[in-house]
Amino acid sequence: MSSYLEAFSKWFKLKIYQLEVTMSVYIFTPIEKFIFYSVLFLLVSLTFIATFLYLPHHVQFIARRAWFYMHGDAQDSILDVVQNAVTVTKSALLGSEKTTEALGRAADATMGIVREL
Repeated sequence: MSSYLEAFSKWFKLKIYQLEVTMSVYIFTPIEKFIFYSVLFLLVSLTFIATFLYLPHHVQFIARRAWFYMHGDAQDSILDVVQNAVTVTKSALLGSEKTTEALGRAADATMGIVREL
């Protein structure tokens, strides 16, 4: 376990050294180093947070769009809703004796179906 920790520590120190040499951080004063590392930490942490918050939703959106482009819209579900609307309206019209009651039930059934769509 300690060998893995030592190996990670050496790797991390090497990466810090490479960053300091590449970005010329080693010539900064301590206050400038603090500001540089603070800005770097802020940018990395915001990128990390944004990745975890928004990437899953974006991937899901792209996957759904790709599914739609490959398979089209689900026509069966639309057909089921229309058949259900016809059945409900027919039962509302046949179940009442008065015309105004039948129209009221049909209007209520239609409004309920429209809300579902």
